[in-house]
Amino acid sequence: MGVARRDQRGAQRLGRQTMNRQAMWDQLVAQPEVDLAVVGGGASGLGVALEAVRQGARVALFESHDLASGTSSRSTKLLHGGVRYLAQGHWPLVREALAERSAILRMAPHVAQRLPFVVPVYREWERWFYGLGLLAYDGLATWGAGQGLGRTAWLGRNETLRCLPGLKPEGLRGGIRYWDAQFDDARLAVAVARTVVARGGIVLNRAPVVALQHTEGRLSGVVVRNGLTGDTVAVRAAAVVNAAGVWVDAVRALDEAARGDAPPAALVTPSQGVHLVVDALHCPGHHALLVPRTRDGRVLFAVPWHGKVLLGTTDTPRPDCPREPAATPQEVAFLLEESARVLRQPVHRSAVRSVWVGLRPLVRPPSGGEAATAQVSREHVVVRSASGLVTVAGGKWTTFLAMARDVMAHCRAGGWRPSGARAPAHRPNLQGHDPGAFDAALWGAPPSNATDASGCAGLQDAATGWGSEVAQVRALDGGRPELAPGLGEGDVRHAARFEMAVTVEDVLARRTRWLFLDAAAAARLAPAVAALLAEETGQDPELAAFLALCERYRLQPSA
Repeated sequence: MGVARRDQRGAQRLGRQTMNRQAMWDQLVAQPEVDLAVVGGGASGLGVALEAVRQGARVALFESHDLASGTSSRSTKLLHGGVRYLAQGHWPLVREALAERSAILRMAPHVAQRLPFVVPVYREWERWFYGLGLLAYDGLATWGAGQGLGRTAWLGRNETLRCLPGLKPEGLRGGIRYWDAQFDDARLAVAVARTVVARGGIVLNRAPVVALQHTEGRLSGVVVRNGLTGDTVAVRAAAVVNAAGVWVDAVRALDEAARGDAPPAALVTPSQGVHLVVDALHCPGHHALLVPRTRDGRVLFAVPWHGKVLLGTTDTPRPDCPREPAATPQEVAFLLEESARVLRQPVHRSAVRSVWVGLRPLVRPPSGGEAATAQVSREHVVVRSASGLVTVAGGKWTTFLAMARDVMAHCRAGGWRPSGARAPAHRPNLQGHDPGAFDAALWGAPPSNATDASGCAGLQDAATGWGSEVAQVRALDGGRPELAPGLGEGDVRHAARFEMAVTVEDVLARRTRWLFLDAAAAARLAPAVAALLAEETGQDPELAAFLALCERYRLQPSA
């Protein structure tokens, strides 16, 4: 009886925590007035929406494509304080990020967990230089931020090789182990969105903001188009936040154009980071590798993630902001060559399962008639236009909640107040939070690199991020065989019914991470996923477009 009651309560809870896109659109059309409109469904926008509903505001968030479909699903999957900032003297910045790291682990242990890193040492001075810096990092986390994840330790040569059996032994003197955390960025985005909706907010994907409305020179609302039907709605808003990531300048241009002014000076300059995904055999074990200085001064990571290993990342400025940026031959060559310098088994092009690129929104100094707020960190900036548009740019997932608090403080300083009663001050646990998972995420064994017998990444519960709802999700399988190891019919149906997934890409790129882990495997799964989506949504699942995208994520043989 107890189990049955728990299952019933779980099903009821799942029903209350859905994101029914059509129902939210209908609600917006019926009541087109909100306290806060947020433009952008990545880390920044979702954080602002979560903080706003926590403060009692009626919030509507609009994403032109899919949740986290830009930079926010293409990170290196690390929650970290930023070791390099210690050398630059930015101790408060690092302490803040470490505190935020712990907050995310507490809020979302089903999509985030601690991870040990090893820095190999080849010269004696490196042992002391990197070791003392990492001890300071550990100290800031333990005493400054109130939550260390594990003690920094000097490792001998043999112990270093036990932690990183894929490391070349030549010239190795030892290593330094320290602790940070990793997460599934796209799954965190979905969990945040569902939490916003559960607290009364509106979140819509495929809902581009096509115009900004002004009343007597002041921003008073937005015009939103339903990307599935073509319908539009004018939404009145007491405040509008521009959190469009690398595309914030396009929204700022809409603001200026509506007032008849020239486009503002660019706030963001994009830089792209490339990641290669390879099988775990290239860097087996459950430790991540950090090479703090490559030949050109950049950092190289080899990070275990969902049964594969991420190699990254590059940092290449570019003048444009495409939706699907492509890796250059030089960037791919850099990662292959640098990994070959430290790994026993060199990574050849044929071994790369997926290659993907994220655009970083690097912030230029504010200019013109805009005034910057006092910045919570030097990694992000908040500016306000003459019309009242609040723009947040820069930052990273680790500090997305700190950025949100900065944005909301700026809104309040301008006279904005939520219409509802103030919500409890504590941070909410995110949808899917499993109370029993927290200790495991914080102190349990790190995730392993294990793959199934076929060598395919095991995409079970940790990968899909269902957390405490996994039983209800699996019940949607209807007892049918899995589509692939770790991917059941229930995953697809749940994504369509409760997480606003419409296309094959939504499911295989962000609700699950197959495209990012193995593009060829994702292409093989796509037809079956498309059939289920068409049945669930009645929409075109855009199978052909996804198959073309898979080819872009595959590293083609060199000519």
